[in-house]
Amino acid sequence: MGDPGSAATTVPSCATEDDGVRVRYEKRGRVAYIVLDRPHVLNAIDVRMHQELSALLDDFERDDELWVGVITGAGERAFSAGQDLKELVERTRAGAPPASFGSRGGPGWPRLTERFRLSKPIIARVNGLALGGGFELALACDIIVASEQASFALPEATLGLIPGAGGLFRLTRQIPFKTAMGYLMTGRRMSAARAYELGLVNEVVSASDLDASVERWVKDILRSAPLSVRAVKQVALDSMHLSLQDAFAAHYEAEEIRSKSTDCREGPLAFIQKRPPGWVGY
Repeated sequence: MGDPGSAATTVPSCATEDDGVRVRYEKRGRVAYIVLDRPHVLNAIDVRMHQELSALLDDFERDDELWVGVITGAGERAFSAGQDLKELVERTRAGAPPASFGSRGGPGWPRLTERFRLSKPIIARVNGLALGGGFELALACDIIVASEQASFALPEATLGLIPGAGGLFRLTRQIPFKTAMGYLMTGRRMSAARAYELGLVNEVVSASDLDASVERWVKDILRSAPLSVRAVKQVALDSMHLSLQDAFAAHYEAEEIRSKSTDCREGPLAFIQKRPPGWVGY
């Protein structure tokens, strides 16, 4: 997937920054491929990229033909090096107030890191650096597949900043607290192998096998009922901090939709008839 190509619906299609395009977006069947496309600056995220990415995520969520998304960075050096610090300095000199947590009211809101109700699964394909906002973007995805040379870090504290796009909150929830604090306070880099050991990454493969590995995950997700996948995602996120008793008693909209769907009956029927299920997705 290093360069998502041919048989695709492209919205929009352009790989150069001269005309302002920062993100490539292609639809192939049930899959949306999102490519952060500023390789000359390690796919650093500027305001324009935030705006484009938000618009594409809106399209991804409302397009009923799309069941899973894949997000990656152009080139071989980086998924994303995070916030465009050159732009940040220019905006600060122009009088922009310092940012803290979240982006409400700012360009490109809601960003992926704050789309807490995004129903569809997203896979992060990470090859190279995932730093700062780039790491935060990956942490907001449901599955991370990384190449062996990938590395992760939240260096904000070393720059007088803070991981305000959710990195501080997500990292302390997804790995042991003291381990997370060590990375957050020092900005130390985490290898792909270490990220896998800590449970942050689902699979680590060679760079040559990265695309094939991502496609295996995509195919496995597509074999599952899309409404079941969405229900699993919503229920897992909404019940994470509930007691077991409260989790059982809570109401989950996605689960209500799944339980009343055609697919809920189709799965067991296909199993006993020894045929592949024909998922409808609504």
